[in-house]
Amino acid sequence: MATAGYSGTPLLKKLGIQPAMKIWLINKPNDYFNLLGADINDQIAKTNVVPDFIHLFVTKTKEFEDEMKRLKPIYKKNPSVIIWVSWYKKAAIRESAGKLSSDITEDTIRNYALKNDLVDVKVCAVSELWSGLKLVVPLAKR
Repeated sequence: MATAGYSGTPLLKKLGIQPAMKIWLINKPNDYFNLLGADINDQIAKTNVVPDFIHLFVTKTKEFEDEMKRLKPIYKKNPSVIIWVSWYKKAAIRESAGKLSSDITEDTIRNYALKNDLVDVKVCAVSELWSGLKLVVPLAKR
């Protein structure tokens, strides 16, 4: 299984993807399944199916906010949904010599989440390029 970051933990395990989950992937990188070390194509849910797990990749704050507004009815309908939001690591942007750019940070995601009935509960390295922040509906609001 593929690993990212210093922990050596496989990404599939870090993200908490289980075999029975219905999954939405939004703006996923082309190498996503390689990063996971697994083919989860049979778990990808159709647009009209309420997912258990969402992984959103963003590089711009506006894009992030637009996608999160679109996801709000989903976490209202399924308050136990797991939402991972990934953005470019600062180091990846620096090392890219201008090829990568982003105006989004972990704090941007966290602040938005807290204002929109979500909390962050975990951060992880998704790859050499991407970090991830896990968002959930607080237990008190489920």
